[in-house]
Amino acid sequence: MGAAVREPSTTGLIRPQVRFPLIVRFNRTSLREFAMADLAFVLTTIAVFALVVLVGKGVTKL
Repeated sequence: MGAAVREPSTTGLIRPQVRFPLIVRFNRTSLREFAMADLAFVLTTIAVFALVVLVGKGVTKL
């Protein structure tokens, strides 16, 4: 049989004490980048739907 453990091998904490890592910082540049990415996504989605509509109209004329 194995020997009994008398002392814990860790401190018992699963998560670190720091809630957010220091690498992740909040700044305005990242918000602008996210806003531009959102705008590009919306414009691309609208363009794809417009293309689908045009192709659909072209197919119905055949």
